[in-house]
Amino acid sequence: MNRLIIMRHAEAGRAPTGQGDRDRPLTERGVADARAMGRWLAGKGLAPDGACVSPARRTRQTWDHASASFGDADLDCDENLYDAGPDTLRRAVEGAAGRAGVFMLVAHNPGVHALGLDLLAEGGAALADVDRLQRGFPPGAAAVFRREGGRWTFEAFWTPADIEALP
Repeated sequence: MNRLIIMRHAEAGRAPTGQGDRDRPLTERGVADARAMGRWLAGKGLAPDGACVSPARRTRQTWDHASASFGDADLDCDENLYDAGPDTLRRAVEGAAGRAGVFMLVAHNPGVHALGLDLLAEGGAALADVDRLQRGFPPGAAAVFRREGGRWTFEAFWTPADIEALP
């Protein structure tokens, strides 16, 4: 694996009556944001060939809409990723080390945010990059890391608002 994309699920609404948090679907905005992020990543040459996705409805829908721009990818829905902390998310990434050149993890906050900050710190990221990510990891955002010398170095962070603002 030479690239890692950490993505938070896109904007979700309320769960249907009688159902729980895991059943929250994406909003119309969430669907549009997931599709846009998929197109953006693919356009940057970052279409994953492997992914691990939380089993929650909103994360699976995020993957489904984003991956429409990616082509084939080896997909794993890991029960342990639902509301997982950064250590569990990291184990999922490490477990996929030989499966993909570009690997995508689609999960939930606060875990994705914490993992992103951990990787920034470990990779010696610039203070401006750390500061930007410390401000939050909004729905539909994606952080990209590149494997260099046995560690993950920060490459990019995009939010749906960033993509909308660019030509």
